[in-house]
Order: sequence, then C-alpha cells, then structure tokens
Amino acid sequence: MRCYFLRHGLAVDSERWPGDDADRPLTAEGKERMAREAKTIAKLALDLGAIVTSPLVRAKQTALIVADTLNMRSRLVEDRRLGFAFDASALAEILRERSGAAIMLVGHEPSMSRTIGAVVGGARIDFKKGSLACLNFEDPSSVAGELVWLVPPKVLAL
Repeated sequence: MRCYFLRHGLAVDSERWPGDDADRPLTAEGKERMAREAKTIAKLALDLGAIVTSPLVRAKQTALIVADTLNMRSRLVEDRRLGFAFDASALAEILRERSGAAIMLVGHEPSMSRTIGAVVGGARIDFKKGSLACLNFEDPSSVAGELVWLVPPKVLAL
C-alpha cells in the first residue's frame, strides 16, 4: 500500500497568532505555494483513494487545496489522529481502516517526521512545510515501511 505524507503549507507564525494554535491558518503565500504544489502533485498521478487530514485549520486548508486540484473533495476526510499526537500506532490504525487504495495524510511537525522515521527503521527526516513523502507498506498491519521518495517544497512548487 502506498501512503503519501504531506506537511501543511506555510502558516502564520505561532508567535504572532493571537488565537488558539488549532485555528492558525496558512498565510497568503502559503496558499499560493500550496496551489502550485498541488498542480505538481496532480501531474504525479498518485491514484489516491482518499486524502486524510488533521483537524487543525492549516492542515485542512492544505488538504482542501490539494483535494480541489485533484477533484477529490468528496474523498477528503478529517481525522483527529493526524494532530500533534500522530504516531506509528495512529498510522497503523489509519492504514488498516483504509487498506487497499493509496492515501495521502496531511499533518504537522514534529509528529510526521518522527512517525516516518520510526516506520522506516529509525531514520531522521527533515520534513519542511509543504514537503511530500511517499512510503510503501507491504503489510500495513506491521507498520514497517519503505521510504520511496521525499520531495522538498521548492521542487514541488516549481
């Protein structure tokens, strides 16, 4: 099973955001860059069955931009497990529930890089905002994955 990990785009600086962190949105530049990235993602023809996003605003905005570009709004799902507490056990649950078709998970740092690193054998991953990683899981129930590729946001936004 293929699983794509997408970190949300550029968001308003947490130190400048007066409200709850869960409500912190993408910046105008973040939305623009994510729209460019989404066009590149569309060209990759990932054949996704679903896009699963964290409930935090910046991740939902990122997922919506990608879903609209891929004509997948009806297959966009919010999942609280992709919040800050996302880990290998949450990943295992999500993969079991959605086994078969490829999925894209949209979430946050540091939980995404820690989770990717853990399932590929303890690697350290530099997962910048807007990065996209592709992992392959031969047996999703074991949550032992193989990192196929990791594309930084500057490449996706070209």
